[in-house]
Amino acid sequence: MRNFAELSSFYHLQASLPQAPQRLTEVVQQCYANISQQEKLNAFVRTYPEEAFSQAAQIAQKLQDQQAGKLAGLVVGLKDLLCYQDHPVQASSKILEGFVSQFSATAVQRLLEEDVVIVGHQNCDEFGMGSSNENSAFGPVRNAIDPTRVPGGSSGGSAVAVQAHMCHVSLGTDTGGSVRQPASFCGIVGLKPTYGRVSRHGMVAYASSFDTIGILAQGIYDCAAVLEVIAGADGYDSTASKKPVPTYTNQLHFPKKAKIAYLKEALEYEGLQPEIRSNTMEAMKALQQAGHQVEGIDFPLLEYALPTYYVLTTAEASSNLARLDGVRYGYRAPLTSNINELYTQTRSAGFGKEVQKRILLGNFVLGSSHYEDCFIQAQKVRRLIKDKLQVILSTYDFIILPTTPHTAWEIGYDAHDPLAMYWADVYTTLASIAGLPAISIPNGQDNKNLPIGLQIIANSFEEASLLGFSAHLLQLTKKV
Repeated sequence: MRNFAELSSFYHLQASLPQAPQRLTEVVQQCYANISQQEKLNAFVRTYPEEAFSQAAQIAQKLQDQQAGKLAGLVVGLKDLLCYQDHPVQASSKILEGFVSQFSATAVQRLLEEDVVIVGHQNCDEFGMGSSNENSAFGPVRNAIDPTRVPGGSSGGSAVAVQAHMCHVSLGTDTGGSVRQPASFCGIVGLKPTYGRVSRHGMVAYASSFDTIGILAQGIYDCAAVLEVIAGADGYDSTASKKPVPTYTNQLHFPKKAKIAYLKEALEYEGLQPEIRSNTMEAMKALQQAGHQVEGIDFPLLEYALPTYYVLTTAEASSNLARLDGVRYGYRAPLTSNINELYTQTRSAGFGKEVQKRILLGNFVLGSSHYEDCFIQAQKVRRLIKDKLQVILSTYDFIILPTTPHTAWEIGYDAHDPLAMYWADVYTTLASIAGLPAISIPNGQDNKNLPIGLQIIANSFEEASLLGFSAHLLQLTKKV
């Protein structure tokens, strides 16, 4: 792979394109060369080169005419959960085989209107259900740093595409950590905005009260540039906030001294890898030396976050996926003689094992004999966690904790420890339960040179300060 500075950051590309618009075609060519050369990583499920080069030529002309959009030349990949008009979207599942979207997701359409180049759809855990990107009908994605290891999930293909310079930015989705966790495993930046900051219209649903479109990039600037385009109200999504969207790229500084909390229970967790604990403490020490106030606080609800998340998301998944039955679109089982056989055989063959497991769990917790004890209790705990986090963020500017309890594990490890994948979400589910914005930034490596991530949580709709503080912390630690 040639070392193009333009492939490392859209920030660098922006400075050169007005003087040499034809370089955009070279950048797109290099992205496709990287995709081809690293095909074994399995990051993409579909690519659109003919269309991408046509987009690049049109954008180059717009640059010459000084009529280009604010993201002109940004090369983007889409997780296979985001609709792109007249293109297949499959959620990396057999059950949506052959389905072609009739419209683009709002976030995707807003990017196109600002002149991005879309190179293809990226592999993911089926319907976003997984933390390793091994649960895909297209096979596992491999981490570019060590192809024997997982990239994290469910946006693993999206993270690897950025990690391996196949595109500048990927749009992923984050339900319980599916942008932040693969960002941590791949050594890049992963942003989950506030729930409602970005429209969910055109995103294949997993758990609708958690699902959030997020951004994976090499740096903070690229996340900020994309967020200010895709955020904002949308008539197609009643949950999208009407709050004004700041110009995030103009606020990537943090001149004040912050008050920061870290959760004692997070660093005392027995499953936490020692290098992650020490690197997290080093980052906090760097903040203290820079004059910021860092304090440890008790958060006994941490142990309830993961079970709360899985009870609620499986319940929502069982409802959302009930529409996929082989009748209207997607995969349909052959040689069935009645409607019950059609449903049973289609869903048994169309859904992978992990998705089937979560649908069954969702039906269980929503059953009449478990509804009060499981689903209602989980909703109450969700409220307790959200309220407690709001109290903390009324006193502190940010909460810091590791992104994951350990670095990327070897492909196939889940077969030996079925719960390992679920525990990988122990730190990321907090922000998802509360709908808060959170980011994972690089924070060094372990003794095997595998990336470590640091997670920062801010108050609702405080993405501007979150991005500015993250850029500041990366400068302090120099672990970019």
